[in-house]
Amino acid sequence: MDSKLLNILCCPITHKSLSVVSADQLAGLNEDIARGELFARGGDRVDQPMHEALLTADGRLVYPVVDGVPVLLEDSCIDLASQSASGQPA
Repeated sequence: MDSKLLNILCCPITHKSLSVVSADQLAGLNEDIARGELFARGGDRVDQPMHEALLTADGRLVYPVVDGVPVLLEDSCIDLASQSASGQPA
């Protein structure tokens, strides 16, 4: 992720800064995706592994980066705090 771009991006929900998801966090998210247990905030199952993603400062919301383009849409983000034990949004 281009650092200049990252410096001007913010979460469209919280308006706070974003950071690049670590490799370990990304691996964990991709494991959940492979098991079919990860859902976007809009309710759709996330079915494509992520190669890059952005995380809010509080660690709650994850935004996928697709082909180098951050997808900063409210319904496309993953709200980690609202995922239930079954993976479905709570």
